[in-house]
Amino acid sequence: MANKLYHGAAYYPELWNEQVMEQDIRVMKEAGINVARMGEFAWFTMEPEEGKIDIGFFVQVINKLYEHGIETVMCTPTPTPPIWFTHGHPERMYVDERGTVMGHGSRQHACTNNAYFRERAAIITEHIARAIGPLPGVIGWQLDNEFKAHVAECMCETCKNLWHDWLRERYGTVEQLNEAWGTHIWSEYYHSFEQVPQPGPAPFLHNSSLRTMYQLFSYEKIAEFADEQADIIRRYSDAPITHNSSVAFHVDNERLFRNLDFASFDTYVQYDNSPAYLINCDLFRNFKRGKDFWIMETSTSFSASLESYAMPHPQGYLRAEAVAAYALGAEAFCYWLWRQQRAGCEQPHGSVLSAWGKPTIGYASVLEVEQARKEIEAIMLSTRPAQAEVAMTYSDRSKAFLKTEPHRQLNHRGLVTAFYERILSLGLHRDVIPEGTELDGYKLLLTPFLHYLSDEFISRAEDFVEAGGVWVVGSLTGGRTEQHTIHADAALGKRLESLAGVETLYTYPMEGTGTRGHAFGVSAPLGLWSALFEPKEASVLGTAEGGLAPGAAFLTERAYGRGKIVMLGSMPTGEEGDALLKRLIEHYASEAGVSLRTDVTRGTVVAPRNGDGFTIWVIVNMDGGGGRVTVPQAGTDALSGEDVPPGVLEIGAYGYRVLRFPNL
Repeated sequence: MANKLYHGAAYYPELWNEQVMEQDIRVMKEAGINVARMGEFAWFTMEPEEGKIDIGFFVQVINKLYEHGIETVMCTPTPTPPIWFTHGHPERMYVDERGTVMGHGSRQHACTNNAYFRERAAIITEHIARAIGPLPGVIGWQLDNEFKAHVAECMCETCKNLWHDWLRERYGTVEQLNEAWGTHIWSEYYHSFEQVPQPGPAPFLHNSSLRTMYQLFSYEKIAEFADEQADIIRRYSDAPITHNSSVAFHVDNERLFRNLDFASFDTYVQYDNSPAYLINCDLFRNFKRGKDFWIMETSTSFSASLESYAMPHPQGYLRAEAVAAYALGAEAFCYWLWRQQRAGCEQPHGSVLSAWGKPTIGYASVLEVEQARKEIEAIMLSTRPAQAEVAMTYSDRSKAFLKTEPHRQLNHRGLVTAFYERILSLGLHRDVIPEGTELDGYKLLLTPFLHYLSDEFISRAEDFVEAGGVWVVGSLTGGRTEQHTIHADAALGKRLESLAGVETLYTYPMEGTGTRGHAFGVSAPLGLWSALFEPKEASVLGTAEGGLAPGAAFLTERAYGRGKIVMLGSMPTGEEGDALLKRLIEHYASEAGVSLRTDVTRGTVVAPRNGDGFTIWVIVNMDGGGGRVTVPQAGTDALSGEDVPPGVLEIGAYGYRVLRFPNL
């Protein structure tokens, strides 16, 4: 892609006439929009009747935009198959877990595994790639749109047959499946793969292995579809390929992005929950390491549909979002959408222009973003995000385990974000990393909420600890096997417990037992499903007080090689728990020798970046309350050129500063 920061919007020229398009291009230039995304819902426009394909309209639009300095990310239109595909063909449609067959309309109504869908999707994708791939205005591709945002695992007959093939490839023999899943339970034993059901309607809960494995099967199949589309596009275009995903969708993002060129995500987090926004930046930066990510969709002010709407952003917040994103590794900051739609289910959604062509309530904020983009662009292009020393592991596979076994309706995204917020609030520069990420460069690794730890992951973590790293394991980590069964050799698996130098005494839900934990001079209630330990080669740092097992350890530490393994068996809760967890993280950041951290007030973030012989701090207030940061040495304001002395620096509400230092 070009050597610039992108500021873009989703554009739907198929919905408007040429006069409107002329106005749109003129106002895009005035607002600083330099990239448009299009085509993801336009299958009917491209192929109104089966086999009658014409991409010429989009070729003209892309060329016209390019003539005016606006580049294009082109999408494949596969989330919205036309009526000729769906009418009279229920076998092609998505079926939910209750057995309901989707009808035409909305989007994601077809089963993406259906053989005829794949055939027609491949044909339309090839026509688009052949016609549009050579155009100079096309700088990137987006596959489909928000895979599995509105649907989860499909239960149609096509998926049932593919499920059996997937099981056969995974387990080899049905006997091995039965052994792995423990199917003597409730007489679930199968005599052939064809007998294994989909986890559809049932009188009570399905076998945990069946439910979790079906999710992983679905994850793999949607990723295979993405791979197939990407392979077609690459025959005709060298432009990089992505998909606009989210941690909220029913996908395995690590697998999805494996064969794509860069990562992108959509986010509609409300302004009063900035950690939920920032965690996406810190995670998607790491799905394709070393490459900038894109924010493909966010709202100029508020998101909305026919049924709901979010709170509008305060003035200044959108600019803070954009500056934080660019500083944390984004190449693009894009809106959904440019011009408000006059029809459909998302008519009320925030946009840059109204359906009648006037600026919306968010327009002034878009202009603020463009001013900031131009102000920081040269600095961002001459630097790269600094390597974090603290990492938190993220796993969409663990999301599948928690969907199967949510305990008391635990929400994976909520758990992970709350834990992340504590790291953020301590001023620690951090990465959120997929399970498969190499651990070189990190000093402190935090691994909460991973029900299953693979041998491969444990081996990398063990090497990390031996080399001097500190690994904090838990809570809700390690208690299930790859098949979503209970370990039979030790509660958290023999290998993990042996490495950690503990034996788990009990696992049980801690809420309501009156148990408190004491560690680092702080006492707090303990909650969630918990593990209590007997130390073997570990030291006890935290003990349970009261409850069912007073005196048992909930927090242990073992020196291992040059580093340490720390087991957090139970989650401290409430305000006291928040204080205890922060003490724990702060303690081990210090023990591990973490130096990349800042003295910054809550709600304000520092994004460190490295240049050739210098360091940049981008400081952004995200909560609208203003903030302060301690400047450790004399530097320069990179925007004004003024000297900045060491000491406390005030940041205004939704304000930002860019400081330059000799290498810190």
